[in-house]
Amino acid sequence: MTVGSFLCSLLTYICVLLGVAFFTLLERKGLGYFQIRKGPNKVGLGGLPQPLADAAKLFTKELVKPTLANQFPYFFAPVMSLILALLLWEVYPSSNCGGYFMWGILFFLCVSSLNVYGTLLAGWASNSKYALLGAVRAVAQTISYEVSLALILLFVLFVCSSFSFLHIKNMYEYVWLSVLLMPISLVWFVSCVAETNRAPFDFAEGESELVSGFNIEYSAGGFALIFMAEYGNILVMSLFTSILFFGGSNMFICDLDLMMSVKVLFFAFLFVWVRATLPRFRYDLLMGLTWKSFLPVSLGGLVLMSGVLFLMGS
Repeated sequence: MTVGSFLCSLLTYICVLLGVAFFTLLERKGLGYFQIRKGPNKVGLGGLPQPLADAAKLFTKELVKPTLANQFPYFFAPVMSLILALLLWEVYPSSNCGGYFMWGILFFLCVSSLNVYGTLLAGWASNSKYALLGAVRAVAQTISYEVSLALILLFVLFVCSSFSFLHIKNMYEYVWLSVLLMPISLVWFVSCVAETNRAPFDFAEGESELVSGFNIEYSAGGFALIFMAEYGNILVMSLFTSILFFGGSNMFICDLDLMMSVKVLFFAFLFVWVRATLPRFRYDLLMGLTWKSFLPVSLGGLVLMSGVLFLMGS
């Protein structure tokens, strides 16, 4: 790795962490106005420094652990989750970046598949029945919806014939891929919400039955790292949604990176909107949604698309 690419990656990570901090403020403000109340507004002007105050509070609190917890995996799980969430930003196809992955989609699949281990480690190492139950739920949910995400990515690969996010982003000059594959793009977004364990699929943190789920035994810095990893995953899934289904050249806007940022912010706000609007699913309905609905639709669509592409090629 050259010095330039290292500095580029470091700057990306810093910007992502700042984005995560202020996305939490956006969520709290948004939920406040959705529920006809104000969000945080006591710290500074309009509550803008609130994320910095929260971070200072969490990282200065005493770091404690349960007496019977497995010490090394207990402290390693939040760090692992955050590292994996930041690694996904390596494939960000910016025109100002020092380099990019030619096999970005494969890298995304490999790293996102490892995300489940952070949650599993956190729940198991806490040595708490609530944490373990939340972790088992999250593992089953994440692995199930990874199947949907992988199959939907095949649609994009069939159409674009490339594993590079940069090539996919720049391929569609006149029309978004979501216009051609509207039902598939909706399935992708729902799978992203489930993959990130967000409401209405937040069974890993089901407060009504699991108190706080897999992170019940975490506080201070450990809780902050888990929190940052979760919101980092939300932003990166919003980024991939923008690239895969709403990418392409923007004929009337010169700064493509600015337009991509607007799209990412819009999809990230959709996560907040969905949380404020929909009640939590029943767990059996959640699992049935992917195995009985998304999987047949994805497989049938792939068979149809491969047949169409074969006929066009012949």
